[in-house]
Amino acid sequence: MDRLKEECGVVAVYQMDNGRPGQNVAPVVIRALIDLQNRGQLSAGLTSYNPDRDRILQTHKDVGSVQEVFHVNQPHKFDRLIEEYAGVAAIGHTRYATSGARDSDQAQPFERVHGRMWKWFAIGFNGNLANYHELTQQLDASGYHITYHADTEVMMHFINRELRGDDPPKFTELFANLARIFDGAYNISFINAIGDLVVVRDPLGIKPMCYGERDGLLVVASESVVLTNMGIEHKDLEPGELIVANKDGYRVERYWPAERRAHCYFEWIYFANLASSLEGSSVYKVRHAIGRELAAMESLQERDDFLVVSVPETATAAGNSFGFHLGLPVMNGLIRNRYVGRSFIEGEKREDTVRMKFTPMREILEGKKIFLVDDTLVRATTLRTVVSELRERGRAREVHVRIGSPPIMGPCFYGIDIPTVSELFAPPFFNGSRNGEVPPPVLERMAARLGADSLVYLSMDRLVRAIGLPRENLCLACLGNPYPTPAGQERYEAARAATS
Repeated sequence: MDRLKEECGVVAVYQMDNGRPGQNVAPVVIRALIDLQNRGQLSAGLTSYNPDRDRILQTHKDVGSVQEVFHVNQPHKFDRLIEEYAGVAAIGHTRYATSGARDSDQAQPFERVHGRMWKWFAIGFNGNLANYHELTQQLDASGYHITYHADTEVMMHFINRELRGDDPPKFTELFANLARIFDGAYNISFINAIGDLVVVRDPLGIKPMCYGERDGLLVVASESVVLTNMGIEHKDLEPGELIVANKDGYRVERYWPAERRAHCYFEWIYFANLASSLEGSSVYKVRHAIGRELAAMESLQERDDFLVVSVPETATAAGNSFGFHLGLPVMNGLIRNRYVGRSFIEGEKREDTVRMKFTPMREILEGKKIFLVDDTLVRATTLRTVVSELRERGRAREVHVRIGSPPIMGPCFYGIDIPTVSELFAPPFFNGSRNGEVPPPVLERMAARLGADSLVYLSMDRLVRAIGLPRENLCLACLGNPYPTPAGQERYEAARAATS
């Protein structure tokens, strides 16, 4: 069976006794998951902790959006669910999956029931383990059976192994031991039946994670927009740190030395909520800066009949900024159907998905020269179809493509669904450089394959400047840079060798 790859959002909430004892946090978790819906629309779930219940940990999860899974628009069902899963602490999860079975068994959190309360736990996970196959081999050799073919299942088994013995382990020791085994990106939310809630960020901080507290309510989430919408000031959980909470309070501890960072650049340009701030750098401001940097690369001599159209919605901020800095009109030339998922992730019949997702506005586009601004180019299926639609249905005279990041040159092994080398658009044209620079003749050939009149990418240096963090603190592996973990680099080299 294919391995299940996931891009997800996690949340953890604890109402401590120094706040309002006994408050039900289930509605808080559901509200937070709605704010994280951009990180996963396939399934959702929560596990609550209630020591007054026979079933101390209880999990509700299913396939569907957050509102569907929790019956948000059906008040009677929602109220019954909130009562049934009431708890003073809970973890929640919302998920994308890009391969494997798509049923409720794959939804998270995963729960492991045990008679010893501190060995009874549930986990939620965001990321990917680059050494997944090696880990499954270790488990298989130890007599474990892999049922769901997901990283979360593998993590659950390894956590279970760390919980052996008669005494609860220290969480810093437990996750330090796992950090020596796990290679990749992993944010983990963990809750057990004695009321310990733990959230862990991997040693490189590849995926974002933040936390905040008000009136005894601790909230930990993948993105800051969750806390902002609750009126809670947020702090980033640092790479190699974990947060432990119980009824008496919480503490942040370091389980792994702060050696280096490798924050995923893709979070800023595509995946994260526009209202979030990651590592102190606003997602909106980064995308606005990308538009400004793209505009600085233009040498536009004649402006008549030019319009700027962005591919909604992740490229909208960059497109608006691009048009503003060039003094060109910005129009909604593509209208997005919000009920169609992210087309670069939805794996089957992408062309049909794109046509369903975007409607070109002939009233705006006809006879115009279009600057089409997008955030990235992966397989090119989406962009090629959009360019064709602008010409055929929108009757645009010219289409000039502008991309807010360098060419994608390699797959991602850390949680973003960037595919194998053979599926990528750019490598057949250009082997890449660490500055993302593409010679003009190559750009012309790439533009022709897209059906565009011209194509310009943002350079690596300009991208890094737009993000506003040191280059050495970013994971830029899929742009032709070294992978930040040994297993990731080994898998890339093997993939290149297999396609050469």
